[in-house]
Amino acid sequence: MPTERASFADRRARAAAKLRERDLAALLASPGADLFYLTGYQLFTSERLTCLVLARDGKATMVCPELEAPRAAAAAPDLERATWGETEDPYALVARLVNGAGGIAVADQMWAAFVLRIESTLPRRAFSVASEITRELRMRKDASEREALRLVAESADRAYARMLGRPFAGRTEREVGAELAGLLREEGHEEVGFTIVGSGPNGASPHHETGDRRIADGDVVVLDFGGARRGYRSDITRTVRVGRTIESEAQRVHDVVRRAQDAGYAAARKGASAESIDAAARRVIDEAGYGAYFIHRTGHGIGLDGHEHPYLVRGNREPLEPGMAFSIEPGVYLAGRFGVRIEDIALIDDDGSVRPLNRADHALATVA
Repeated sequence: MPTERASFADRRARAAAKLRERDLAALLASPGADLFYLTGYQLFTSERLTCLVLARDGKATMVCPELEAPRAAAAAPDLERATWGETEDPYALVARLVNGAGGIAVADQMWAAFVLRIESTLPRRAFSVASEITRELRMRKDASEREALRLVAESADRAYARMLGRPFAGRTEREVGAELAGLLREEGHEEVGFTIVGSGPNGASPHHETGDRRIADGDVVVLDFGGARRGYRSDITRTVRVGRTIESEAQRVHDVVRRAQDAGYAAARKGASAESIDAAARRVIDEAGYGAYFIHRTGHGIGLDGHEHPYLVRGNREPLEPGMAFSIEPGVYLAGRFGVRIEDIALIDDDGSVRPLNRADHALATVA
């Protein structure tokens, strides 16, 4: 625990240094990824304001309701706390902790109801999003974060391997999704964020909402699922075929998508631009004649949020650096018929090479 607390203190110190670089007075982090990253405190958002006030001089104070104070103290014992009662004004409390000139950086996902009240309490201050400060810090994962991502990815791999032995035909997408969610929990996930089960024509919608369609023999099924373990996220996609045989076009499309992902891995390395990975994967699909059916970016960063920087998309010339973790997930979506996607999480290691964190079988597996 002392080592972990030192890590959070170091993160706050680096965030405070960025506040000074940008002439900002303070960063305000409400429940969410930034708060967890800076303090280790994780809780649900509610109508009662909980807010870390990180001043430019590095002083950090947790403003929280009295009823949450014991949890805040246990989770972040090294922080000062300023508590408020049910009839007190927490926004005035935040304002008193913001000293010196400069603007205010607020957590990107802070509720508008909170931001507007804080703005009215701190008039004539310019407000900006906290990701201008935290983005650069959170993109580059430290050793403990890399290990957390490895463990949660392996947990997802195990859940998928077990799912291949379960029946699909005759069951609804919702039933299959529920079983997959249970396997994620059994394999170590503390939270299940999503289980997309896109069967047959539903697989042609990348973010299909798992529903009541009954899966039939011969269906191609896209399985995209993930969640969290100790705050860090998993995200993996595999495509399977129901029945004993595989239709030739489904196999052909799957082979194209798999080669596209391989091309993305081959392009990923220290110094490569984020858009170059997208271009490498997209080129394979274009040359195979399916370019019009690859309708999303090739990847997104991952960490405490399921989608975060860097984004592997055309126009993003940001160079990849050690510690960056991201998905590589090309896909082909044939409307009214089926879709294919393969997704893994990859990490740029200290030596500049790319390392896959997901190692589940990439083949177009057949399921019962």
